Amino acid sequence: MREYDSSGIRNVAVVGHGGSGKTSLVDALCFAAGNGKRHGQVKDGTALTDHTPEEIERGFSISLGCAYAEWMHSKINFIDTPGALDFQGEALAGLSAADGALCVISGVSGVEVGTDRMFRLAVARQDPVLFVVTMMDKESADFDAVYAQVKAQLTSQVVPVEIPIGSGPTFGGVINLFTQKAYMYTGSAHGEYDECEIPGSEMERFTRYRQELIEAISATDDVLLERYLEGAEIGRDEAIEGMKEAMKRRDLFPLFCLSADTMIGVRALLTEIVQLMPNAFEMEELHGFTGAEGNHTVEIHARSDAPFAALVFKTMHEQHVGEVSFFRVLSGEVANGAEVFNATRDITEKLNHISWPLGRERVEVPRVHAGDIACVAKLRNTHTNDTLSTREHPIRLPELQFPEPLVSFAVHAESRNEEEKLQQGLHRLHEEDPTLTVHYEPETHETIVSGMGERHLDIAMATLQRKYGVKAELTRPKIAYRETITASESGQGKHKKQTGGRGQFGDCWIRMAPLPRGEGYLFENKIVGGVIPSRYVPAVDRGVQEAAARGVLGGFPLVDFRVECYDGSTHSVDSNEMAFKMAGILAFKAVAPKCRPILLEPLDLLEITVPDEFLGDVLGDVSARRGHIHGTEPAGDGRNTVVRAMVPQAELHLYATPLHSMTHGRGTYTRRFAGYDQVPPDTAAKIIAEHAREMEEAGV
Repeated sequence: MREYDSSGIRNVAVVGHGGSGKTSLVDALCFAAGNGKRHGQVKDGTALTDHTPEEIERGFSISLGCAYAEWMHSKINFIDTPGALDFQGEALAGLSAADGALCVISGVSGVEVGTDRMFRLAVARQDPVLFVVTMMDKESADFDAVYAQVKAQLTSQVVPVEIPIGSGPTFGGVINLFTQKAYMYTGSAHGEYDECEIPGSEMERFTRYRQELIEAISATDDVLLERYLEGAEIGRDEAIEGMKEAMKRRDLFPLFCLSADTMIGVRALLTEIVQLMPNAFEMEELHGFTGAEGNHTVEIHARSDAPFAALVFKTMHEQHVGEVSFFRVLSGEVANGAEVFNATRDITEKLNHISWPLGRERVEVPRVHAGDIACVAKLRNTHTNDTLSTREHPIRLPELQFPEPLVSFAVHAESRNEEEKLQQGLHRLHEEDPTLTVHYEPETHETIVSGMGERHLDIAMATLQRKYGVKAELTRPKIAYRETITASESGQGKHKKQTGGRGQFGDCWIRMAPLPRGEGYLFENKIVGGVIPSRYVPAVDRGVQEAAARGVLGGFPLVDFRVECYDGSTHSVDSNEMAFKMAGILAFKAVAPKCRPILLEPLDLLEITVPDEFLGDVLGDVSARRGHIHGTEPAGDGRNTVVRAMVPQAELHLYATPLHSMTHGRGTYTRRFAGYDQVPPDTAAKIIAEHAREMEEAGV
């Protein structure tokens, strides 16, 4: 087993729109290099990096998958990422573990929403990006049209490095503009080709694209530009080095073409990845944190002689194996069986059976060097975003920032006996996928599961049943409505009970008044002269709070009000704390309805990023959802507008679906709780009536 140091390792995230051919490409690249045992197919469920039952059944990637190809004395780690927005967290984790991105575009479908999103995320991370047009063997594949789309919609700095010979059924090879040679494919299983002269019928296209390539590279380097203007020939090695440096600065984005099914162009792409993508040693230095409070920063470089530091970027539970942790070594090296320190959780872990991931398989290795990606099973308490280092040099790396969930449902096990198993299973699913969150909502007494979309949660429930044997049901979550008062009133609560022997007597007068929104509840003891003994006054307070929890209008908690207990009476024998608690309850029931109670609903602040051409539709839809537009402003990219609006939570269930429909999948949004406000009277009446009906059906 060969060992690779950081200068021989390339870490590449394979990104793009769903269905563009990412998984098929990774499979073909690994098979061409001889690391994949067979040329698998997504449609057959045999692709290298799509191996979970959920992925095989549905025919698309759900979680990131890792594989590698050994080529030209280098190891290329491929991180295959999902293309669907529902699994964007996995794509972000994949990008974070890589030093560059392979942005895959279907030669038939062209630039799509996911292409745009992932390209811009990679550029925002300051990663070099290499474009690949796939499916060139399919009917209607059009390389020139895709190139024009990329140039118009993504970046004007894209430039072809390869051009196809033929397209669709006639696609038989590629012309490499660096080598100025044609690679005609022999039809062999591993994609071997014959290098030959460029066909005469392709010379005009070759000359045009070759000139465009050299001009683009020369424009990024003053020395090359001077030589080009003097008429000097720019050699192959100079052009490749110029392209590589321009890619690092994101001044140029090369474009390639191939077919993963027929293997045409696959081996050539492996070569270009090694030549153009930066190795792990060339990556920008990172900053980690040391010290008990994390108040000291240190620079981290991909050197094997530096202290060991690695970040866990993915956790996966496998049957009969347990938890598998995928990590990127950022500095130092680690041997199989070594003890390391988890600085995030202050524990020691032993790394037994360290392996290189190759789809579902693991290739055990004796040592992993700086820059490499590996995995290990059965760590005691290490999870995604944890840092592994040494106790002598403890360090914590910046955590990956995952997107906030957008869709929420109430979840409960179909069998009450499985509620505990449900909670355990959901906790483990969250460890695998941090964008899947779970919390208990005490006001509605529901467990809420949240994710990036309906499909995300549907698949999570299927995984829950397969892995942990729990069948769960998703329902629309209840809204945590509240009540408050808008006027001040006073009144009496008197509890008197005599059934023979010692009775119960409690008598209090209270005054209720509204408080500003968000102030909660305030109780004030205004008793003078001891008409109610001080030991009984707290019982009145408890009674009021207990009654307020059941509300006045529809059984929702009453909030934001003040209560003064200012008078009352007592009985020397029959008074006790329970009697005054009941008096407090009766006083609340007598006074609160006279204080003009109203219904409150929770509001979320939405920030919607929408293409300018769909702005009117989105604004109209927000208004139809009883939203209040706070303002709009350009997003800064010249294409989108940011809309800020306050919208009731009741109107936002599954909002992602209509937003994507209105904007053709290009609109995105974030939401955060902003507070409570009054429900319009007509809407309030419907909510109160519906809640009463539900309570009656539940026998409450």
